[in-house]
Amino acid sequence: TLRIQYSANLSESFHGFYKSSYRTRDGERRVLAATQFEPTAARMAFPCFDEPAFKARFTITIRREPKHHALSNMPIVKSVNITPWLVEDHFDTTVKMSTYLVAFLVSDFKSISRITGHGVKISVYTAPDKIDQADYALDAAVKLLDFYEDYFSIPYPLPKQDLAAIPDFQSGAMENWGLTTYRESALLYDPGKSSASSKLWITMVVAHELAHQWFGNLVTMEWWNDLWLNEGFAKFMEFVSVSVTHPELKVEDYFLRRCSDAMAVDALNSSHPISTPVEDPAQILEMFDNVSYEKGSCILNMLRDYLTADVFKAGLVQYLQKYSYQNTRNEDLWNSMTNARGTDQNEMQSDGFCRSGQQSPSNAHWTKGETFDVRAMMDTWTLQKGFPLVTVTVRGKNVYLRQEHYVRGAASPSSTGYLWHIPLTYITSKSNTVQRFLMTTKADVIILPEEVAWVKFNVDMSGYYIVHYEGDGWDRLITLLKENHTAISGNDRASLINDVFQLVRTKKLSISKALDLTLYLKHERQIMPVLQGMDQLIPMYRLMERRATDGTEKQLKEYIINLFKDLIDEQSWSDEGSVSELLLRQSLLLFACVHRYQPCVDKAEGYFREWQKSNGTLSLPATVKTAVYVAGAQTPGGWDFLLGKYTLHSFSVDRMHMELALSLGGSKDRLQWLMDQGLRGDIVRTQDLPSIIVFVAKNPSGYHLAWTFLKENWDTIVEKFELGSSSVASVVTGVTGRYSTRAQLAEV
Repeated sequence: TLRIQYSANLSESFHGFYKSSYRTRDGERRVLAATQFEPTAARMAFPCFDEPAFKARFTITIRREPKHHALSNMPIVKSVNITPWLVEDHFDTTVKMSTYLVAFLVSDFKSISRITGHGVKISVYTAPDKIDQADYALDAAVKLLDFYEDYFSIPYPLPKQDLAAIPDFQSGAMENWGLTTYRESALLYDPGKSSASSKLWITMVVAHELAHQWFGNLVTMEWWNDLWLNEGFAKFMEFVSVSVTHPELKVEDYFLRRCSDAMAVDALNSSHPISTPVEDPAQILEMFDNVSYEKGSCILNMLRDYLTADVFKAGLVQYLQKYSYQNTRNEDLWNSMTNARGTDQNEMQSDGFCRSGQQSPSNAHWTKGETFDVRAMMDTWTLQKGFPLVTVTVRGKNVYLRQEHYVRGAASPSSTGYLWHIPLTYITSKSNTVQRFLMTTKADVIILPEEVAWVKFNVDMSGYYIVHYEGDGWDRLITLLKENHTAISGNDRASLINDVFQLVRTKKLSISKALDLTLYLKHERQIMPVLQGMDQLIPMYRLMERRATDGTEKQLKEYIINLFKDLIDEQSWSDEGSVSELLLRQSLLLFACVHRYQPCVDKAEGYFREWQKSNGTLSLPATVKTAVYVAGAQTPGGWDFLLGKYTLHSFSVDRMHMELALSLGGSKDRLQWLMDQGLRGDIVRTQDLPSIIVFVAKNPSGYHLAWTFLKENWDTIVEKFELGSSSVASVVTGVTGRYSTRAQLAEV
């Protein structure tokens, strides 16, 4: 038995055992203490072997004032009054777990609770004034925890699960076992004021943290090099669970967007394999990136599509049951998947996630699928960085294929030998039945039953690769989009937009070819292709705007607005419609107002004036708020009025929308003041500083300010947010991402 006496101050950052505060409706400041230990900060709260493989049982005792209460991973077994002003809470002993999942919270929060179908008590804790915004998250958590217990066939092992909204929180949320913590915007939902995008975000975050109770908490990676086993899975399970528990959110529609986001960083030479060696805390922190999360979830989706949903699920369940309360490596998962495949050869129906075409019931359709070595296939996706570019050449009935490593900029010589096992899928002008072909060599040939007008690979973008159509292949697809774009799915159209611009970046195609393809967008009405088109075109315009020389940027802006003009004009300024219609409306109107499309600006300013006249009491449709605030902040007196409302308790759910508007409007002095306030942390919360700096950098008159601010306050920002964290990374890329001159490169 080792006893250690130790003492420490509450941390001033967002990790370890740290101090947070909030103001009540009456403006009184109240303090609380919360924890954030992942990855390496449990050691800041108590001496420990702070590595994920050293699992232990924890018995925690906390002393507090009577006006507060304490929470930890387990329920309280007894409370003892030590003195009239001091209470000692004894918590039950935990299950065997890693240090980074230990948590405690001392606060005066209020809570609401419900019991799940399986008998687990779920509670949501918030600052007292915000408890009326906790219902949605509670309802979602109950549904999701029940779903996971059924899906994994493993009961949740603790008696309770608390979800707490912490006023100061660096990331989105944290999966501490039995006490998950969230930033307020990831948990609190106000039915009268919150938007559809907020509802979607909260549901996904809660689904993510609850998935971790199995993936990560029950079965944990042996070391941080395999962090993706936690994060890629939780990210992937968000979709599996929410598509069942909240079908009205239609989450499967948004999956491919995260894959194109992951590809954006994974195409750089500075990317890293999903599983990569790390040693010190800064390197460990750097693993919490798009590659571990988004790419991890995309390759899992591809594997599920390949194995079928039922074999995939059987493999997961086997893995979780076999390694409960233990630690694992990459290969343990692949072995479980291979075993599941071996034991389950019968024809099975699948639950058809992420597939709008026909689902093949088993692997009978995978040409070349004789041997099923999941590990051999998946090692090519987790141990090599980047992803493949598949070049397709059609000659008569023959389709010639070759693969290479897709890299933007100069590739490192080492990557020329890269080879992937690619589960290719394709449809043709003659058949919309999905054909499947496992490509394991550098080059291969598929022979079609008959000649076709066009072929489209990577159906619905369910694979993590991009495709180049050689010869007249692109022209045929461009013609198809012009003449009959609904002949292929919205996801297929979005993936063509993504691929064509990736190919321009490596000079495989001319920019004019890519712009030819975008012409069809005038007739596009679905959310994914529209957003994909914007994601590709707007950054191009922004880059040119910074260089503004000969009016080309004005023409490009007019071109982009022209593509989406009809769709923008069709939008009603209301909260009517499906979730995807509302998300599309929110993006379109914001785009139109930011780029000063006059009909939109006039309408938004009209709403803003009404809202101003009512002194902020008029209820604006949640979907159009961001556009209204952005346009309003640029009117005389609008900025100051908006700031006045921003500081009020009653607009807390609008904070992010208002920050964007304040950063895009306003004079240079005001933008500077906004960033300074973020550093001070009273009017603007420091947790929001990274996004405010990035918003200011998006403002053409603010991007020098943001860069100067970042340089001058670098040490403070690093101290607060930690080097290697995604917060610091997002600020650096957000501020410098639109630089394009040699002089700017030298400065960076």
